Amino acid sequence: MLTLVVLYLLFSIGLGVVAARRVHSANDYITAGRSLPMSMVIAMVFATWFGAETVLGISATFLDEGFRGLISDPLGAALCLVLFGLIYALPLYRLNLLTLGDYFHVRYNKRSEMILSFCIVLSYLGWVSAQITALGLVFNVLSDDLISIQAGMLIGAAVVLTYTLLGGMWSVAVTTCLQMVVIVVGLLLVTATASDMAGGVSYVISEAAAAGKLEWLPTLDMVDLLGWLAALFTLALGSIPQQDVFQRVNTSRNERVAVWGTTIGGLGYFFFAAIPLILAFSASLIDPELTARLMADDTQLVLPTFVAVYMPTWLQVVFFGALLSVIMSTASGTLLAPSVTFTENILRNFLPEMTDSKLLLYTRLTVAVFTVLVVINASTSDGNIHSMVENAYRITLAGVFVPLTAGLFWRKASNTGCAWSIGLGLGSWLLLEFTYPDIPFEPQFVGLAFSLAGMIVGSALRPNPYEEKDQGLAVARSTGEY
Repeated sequence: MLTLVVLYLLFSIGLGVVAARRVHSANDYITAGRSLPMSMVIAMVFATWFGAETVLGISATFLDEGFRGLISDPLGAALCLVLFGLIYALPLYRLNLLTLGDYFHVRYNKRSEMILSFCIVLSYLGWVSAQITALGLVFNVLSDDLISIQAGMLIGAAVVLTYTLLGGMWSVAVTTCLQMVVIVVGLLLVTATASDMAGGVSYVISEAAAAGKLEWLPTLDMVDLLGWLAALFTLALGSIPQQDVFQRVNTSRNERVAVWGTTIGGLGYFFFAAIPLILAFSASLIDPELTARLMADDTQLVLPTFVAVYMPTWLQVVFFGALLSVIMSTASGTLLAPSVTFTENILRNFLPEMTDSKLLLYTRLTVAVFTVLVVINASTSDGNIHSMVENAYRITLAGVFVPLTAGLFWRKASNTGCAWSIGLGLGSWLLLEFTYPDIPFEPQFVGLAFSLAGMIVGSALRPNPYEEKDQGLAVARSTGEY
């Protein structure tokens, strides 16, 4: 089986290398020339979010906490994609910019661009680390402990880095279409088999309901309600100002694809995320002793171990192929997004004469460096995939969401308002995060409130004419002065 998996990995690399032939400029590398059809955009949105946390992370959390532990993902994550598609996609697509950082520059100023871009880059460290951790787990299980988790991380990171480094968004788009087919077919086949072994899908769902796993609403206790809302908003709003979501919108061939490709991809993600939950609970019914032992040791090993023990060889190949597809599709897209943001919106401000060819070169170098940082972070973290993803968006919720939303939809949002929003949002969040670590509610929720207050008060105290900035938006991208 390991041989077949290796062949699949080599095929993915080859596909990415072939797609790299389409890259002739930085724009091709970052946005695939804004030429992708509806089907490819839907596939990229779905497959990018349907990552390791969906198959291994939230399924393990579901067994432990039920739906109450999944408010952030998949509910919050899917809500983010739908909101982005219906509200944010059209105005951002029309600007024809490379990154969200470009928008912060032309809407506010260079200082806001650099600070907010840095926040976006930092947020990806946890998300990509979750994917690399999952790759390590998969290789460890596939090799029956011959390959350590750390070695598996290195192997997986090298594979994803290879085709992302060469082809950028073109490689991501082409490989993701293949990977989405493998994901959907593979998980449906394995889940259908497992649920039949457990007594049927309806029986599995009824048993989950009887065990209280389907309860998801908060109680009327204020602390519980605030915690529930904070978990929802952390991903639903905190992941809106993210380069990977914007990048997928930006690859679309027209406005219709940008809006509906993102929206449909988000809805598809929400409904298909139920499949790993059914699979995980089926495993707990089929072998409760194995599940209990793994839950006490490492909950993220429940599904791969169950498949390795109970599924025939051909279904094992299907499952692990689907799992690798899930992880690689997410990892490739989330490696590219922060690297593009860093090069375009931070490094470029120190190298203002950067040409298109230099932008392409530096972006590729940044992809390589960021991969190394991610592997180091994954190796030193606690290894909990779901928590890595949840924590990734705290900084963007507290510091980036309000400047983006106010800039797009409130004409009175000013440079001072943006500065106050960043300072108060990040400052209040960090103060609570490090000073009161045992606070009974999520501190980024407080950061969001202070960020909104800072934008309103700062813009009222020191307004600046939006009309002049609005005129600048129209020409910024065409002249390259951003």
